[in-house]
Amino acid sequence: MRTNIPLAERMRPRSLDEYVGQTHLVGEEGVFRRFIETGNVPSFILWGPPGVGKTSLARLVATVLDRPFFTLSAVSSGVKEVREVIEQARKSHFFNSPAPFLFIDEIHRFNKAQQDSLLGAVEQGVITLIGATTENPSFEVISPLLSRCQVYTLQAMEDRDLQRLLDRAVSTDTELKERGVRIEQTEALFRFSGGDARKLLNIIDILCNATEGEIVINDKNVTECLQQNIALYDKNGEQHYDVISAFIKSVRGSDPNAAIYYLARMLAGGEDPKFIARRLVILASEDIGLANPNALLLANACFDTVHKIGMPEARIPLAEATIYLATSPKSNSAYMAVDAALRFVEHDTTNRPVPLHIRNAPTQLMKSLGYAKNYKYAHDFEDHFVEQEFMPAGMEGKKFYTPADNPKEREIGQRIEKYWKGKY
Repeated sequence: MRTNIPLAERMRPRSLDEYVGQTHLVGEEGVFRRFIETGNVPSFILWGPPGVGKTSLARLVATVLDRPFFTLSAVSSGVKEVREVIEQARKSHFFNSPAPFLFIDEIHRFNKAQQDSLLGAVEQGVITLIGATTENPSFEVISPLLSRCQVYTLQAMEDRDLQRLLDRAVSTDTELKERGVRIEQTEALFRFSGGDARKLLNIIDILCNATEGEIVINDKNVTECLQQNIALYDKNGEQHYDVISAFIKSVRGSDPNAAIYYLARMLAGGEDPKFIARRLVILASEDIGLANPNALLLANACFDTVHKIGMPEARIPLAEATIYLATSPKSNSAYMAVDAALRFVEHDTTNRPVPLHIRNAPTQLMKSLGYAKNYKYAHDFEDHFVEQEFMPAGMEGKKFYTPADNPKEREIGQRIEKYWKGKY
């Protein structure tokens, strides 16, 4: 008898021994074994690609330890919902009992205000936070929250993991046992799964729905069934990162045809056009920069337009901005300059005082101490420039910005030379 419950849901593990993959975390010496043995579980974030068991591992820990388990989706929950679930957790936390778990899927989608609303509850031990994310938490989770969580990295499933999951599904799932499964070949099944356990189980579901009687798994059947079911671009899988990387590098490499091709791949695969627009803004400042400052203006205009009109019309400004950026002269001089300055600042142990003459002097005491004394207002001088020292003592002549070799920045370089006479 067929069930409407997807195979991926029916196969959720109920113990660590049923959990497939991530042996570095759940193996005999794995940290999650110790969590369950001791009951001492810190707040943690699970980082890894889709379909590798993040949600299953979170639920497993709560189930085995028999603790309240609250969930929030970062896609649909705001600060109000966060506060409500924290209050529910507070009410379920009695005396010296361990804190309930709060699981937040796609925690990288929470904005700063939403993440800030979690801090107090985590600090006070009202909840033990479990986050799941496909994005690097170093970039997506605020530092105060990240510092209170352990981060555990989950890897894409290897073929041996997928084989173990397939064997377990065939031997334990009631519906598959009733139908009967004959495994002839697995190359296409594993290839289309791409290290994603959920995708593998979904493919088996597709095969089940496409056939009657015994289910035959071979390369031909899998490929034929998936021709109309799996897009060439998977916005939640590994190809998401491959295609956006190819898009960025094509724009950076001044190939408008390749850039438009990868743009079309993303749009046809259902990628969020706002995500693409954000990448164009970054490209305009990082890779075109001062060689064509108008690029950033056009990329920002594209970003605003995409937000206003949405798809399918958004494809047109996205294409316009993509071609414009790909065919623009390139410079990463501003990007290199700020990174050079940041490296210097991070390793400079000297607390260099700002020169007195360029400090602000809002009070009489500051004026009497020499703040702003002898400052020269540039606009009072010819060509709106007058030579004076702006660097702290000991850094005179220190250079971070080097103009790139393009018409715009050659002009900038000539202006620097004219004003500073070789100082920079």
